[in-house]
Amino acid sequence: MIGKKIKTAYFCSQCGAEHTRWQGQCRECGSWNALIEERVPERKKAKSGPTLVERQTIAEISSTTMSGYRSGISEFDRVIGGQLLPGMVVLLGGEPGIGKSTLLLQAAQAYSVQGIPVLYATGEESLSQIKIRATRLGVTGENITVINTMTLEEITETIETGNFGVVIVDSIQTVSAPQFDSPPGTIGQIRECANQLVSQTKGRGNALFLVGHVTKEGFVAGPKVLEHMVDTVVYFEGDNAHLYRMLRATKNRFGSVAEIGLFEMGQQGLEEVKNPSSLFLTTENITHRSGSVVCGVMEGNRPLLVEVQALVTRATYAAPQRVASGLDSKKLALLLAILEKRLEMPVSAHDVFASVAGGLRIGEPALDLAVLTAVASSLQNRPVRPKTMIVGEVGLSGEVRGITQIDRRVSEAAKLGFTTMIVPQTNRSQVQEPTVEIFGVSDIQAALDIAIG
Repeated sequence: MIGKKIKTAYFCSQCGAEHTRWQGQCRECGSWNALIEERVPERKKAKSGPTLVERQTIAEISSTTMSGYRSGISEFDRVIGGQLLPGMVVLLGGEPGIGKSTLLLQAAQAYSVQGIPVLYATGEESLSQIKIRATRLGVTGENITVINTMTLEEITETIETGNFGVVIVDSIQTVSAPQFDSPPGTIGQIRECANQLVSQTKGRGNALFLVGHVTKEGFVAGPKVLEHMVDTVVYFEGDNAHLYRMLRATKNRFGSVAEIGLFEMGQQGLEEVKNPSSLFLTTENITHRSGSVVCGVMEGNRPLLVEVQALVTRATYAAPQRVASGLDSKKLALLLAILEKRLEMPVSAHDVFASVAGGLRIGEPALDLAVLTAVASSLQNRPVRPKTMIVGEVGLSGEVRGITQIDRRVSEAAKLGFTTMIVPQTNRSQVQEPTVEIFGVSDIQAALDIAIG
């Protein structure tokens, strides 16, 4: 007896597009060598006859204000849009061990103490492991139901039989649907499981958190369509060598993606950082020493003061070293070329080491002038004038360009005791801070004359 032929298809690992046969390039997104063969379930034939759907103009749609859930963790609520709305789906990604499960367990406790029933479905930890972590975090969990399963049907049935306001699935890569023979974590499994969970959430009106693994490039593993299915995509970032953690949204249908949340990993779990500048800057940084400059940067809509450090020493090899930590190494090389070409400083004969203290990684152009000032200060072994903050973007011809939100940067520095600000000349008229001395500069030389004399 001849067995039934198994139907397979090829799915793109980048966009999730389905192809009937293998080909080198995905015709949808253009990715090369991204097609993966998987078994597909038999599709049911569509019912004959037209289907009538409700039609309304935008003017006819009733506008109702939805009330959501606030966890009380301000750093968490800010990033997801202020509150967790009914039917909202949040995808949380991050490196292994960064604290995703810890953050969601603490959030589950915050929701549960307000009387909101929470379901925590995990396929990565046993119930005893979750109990140990909950005890360490001080989570009582009286209103939190925990199940250990990797089957989609068990999760959806538990949601249907319970009256849960918040559902957490940790993680979507461990859940499998029975109609696929492929193992959990494959493209077809992730797409099908996420689609059913999202559809159920929209229909029932509960809120859903999906934890997602990330690839070595730092993106959520699985098809790109997963990020299109959900309402909010949040990344939990940080470095295991440092205590701070940053929550950042890359997509949010109900709020801004410019907000960030800062946490510090402690003995009792994740703790909110109310004053972010204090995490990356101490009072000792205000005192002067060569190669150290304080810069005001923006992380979303939040101003942060960070310390830029540079160490310049005479090169012992034919090719000088260029080492950057917390900033782009190519950007450092570009800034050094500007410094040598426009100010004739002999940096090509020196090793240059530059870093952003505290482990924070900054890609903002406003850091340019602070990096150049730190390098010049270390090269000449002359400290920057005390209690000075420096911001500005530097062009290839050595000019200092304007930046955004200069008033918030200056205001944050003034609160922390800084008395001198060096800002781009084009931004000078936008700053009104009577308690500090503000200098507007149009080129690097003018900034260095003020900063180090």
